[in-house]
Amino acid sequence: MDSLFSADSILMRGLTRIADVMILNFLFILTSLPVLTLGASLTALNFTAMRIGTGACNSVTADYFRSFRKNLRQATGLALVLAALAAVLAAWYTVLDTAALDAGVRLALLALWYILAFSLATTALFAFPYLAKFEGRIRDVLRNALLLSFRHLPTALAALAIIILSLGVALFYPQTAGYGLLWLLIGFAGIAVANGFLFTRIFNKYAAASPAGEA
Repeated sequence: MDSLFSADSILMRGLTRIADVMILNFLFILTSLPVLTLGASLTALNFTAMRIGTGACNSVTADYFRSFRKNLRQATGLALVLAALAAVLAAWYTVLDTAALDAGVRLALLALWYILAFSLATTALFAFPYLAKFEGRIRDVLRNALLLSFRHLPTALAALAIIILSLGVALFYPQTAGYGLLWLLIGFAGIAVANGFLFTRIFNKYAAASPAGEA
């Protein structure tokens, strides 16, 4: 019984990991409330989640705010660029949906739109974890995130699947997610930790050779 509740037992390590994820989730929600800081919050979320996954996190709060402060300016700029690109795609889709175009032209433009939308989604998926791990200008972060998303397409698809599945369960089976309570407790951080295992495996391949943030 004593070994079951010792600090090094599987039970206690598991409970500690759950507590860390809950703290991380609270910090992410709290720092995302101003909206403008969402980029820095996503970067800090991914930074801390990857450290939790590798067992390198000694203090969730210290790790989170260290990354948040360090990347606040750059992550905010990165988020604004991604939001602007998403707005352009949204406007493009609106035009395609309302314009009187030949069926063949519409189909070709829609196919191109879906390719660009998928590229933007996978780039955004890698961009904030990349910024959390490496250093570089916004242009370099976006370029390398795009390259990594296509170079490691199965990982990008797996990470997207985790996010889409989680959102799908919350939207179509809200009782399963406690009508939003699970998201408030561990939802965002839980997804980040799960995806963090995938990103860490990839980033470690480049970390030694690319300390300056070039993938």
